[in-house]
Amino acid sequence: MPRRLDRIALSKPFVFAACLLPLAWITWLAVQGGLGPDPVARLEHETGLWALRLLLATLAAAPLRRLTGWHGLIRYRRMLGLFAFFYASVHLAIYLVIDLGGFWSQILAEIAKRPFITVGFLAWLLMIPLAATSTRAMMRRLGRHWQQLHRLVYPLAVLAVLHFLWQVKYGETIAVREPVIYAAVLAVLLAARVPGWLRQAGVRGSGAQQQ
Repeated sequence: MPRRLDRIALSKPFVFAACLLPLAWITWLAVQGGLGPDPVARLEHETGLWALRLLLATLAAAPLRRLTGWHGLIRYRRMLGLFAFFYASVHLAIYLVIDLGGFWSQILAEIAKRPFITVGFLAWLLMIPLAATSTRAMMRRLGRHWQQLHRLVYPLAVLAVLHFLWQVKYGETIAVREPVIYAAVLAVLLAARVPGWLRQAGVRGSGAQQQ
């Protein structure tokens, strides 16, 4: 089974095009007037949702590789992560430019009224160094520090899900079930990494004792 899966190779242009499909669909809905009674809220919701989905897909690559033996999944992890940053940036731009109308001085008032905006903004800030150092050249330049830096993806994912969950508390028009599902998916993905983290901690501990 793993060998058969390893032969499956989706071309990167195909994955790239697939990641652009949500944007094409959202744009089509906007042009056709199909975003509903509150188009700005729908735009924010859809772009934020796809940012979260792609972020979770990035985190799912390694556990799925171990589960299925399909090593080709890792080849697309960087692209998925960059598209997650892209959709998150579009999500933020819609909020700042369209929702606030460019009156960014209102942000402090919005933060005081709805703290989940702060959580979402922190998640986006954490994505910046990850996107900026995603190239192979930066991997070589940073060495072992690259992996340490990219562990920020875990608190980033927690903040992103919390941002989604918190909107429900503040009366946003989102069903409670939807963010809870994504929180459960993230919990499973993090739990799948616990054995590896424990092994790494054990190796570091034994190494320190030998010194």
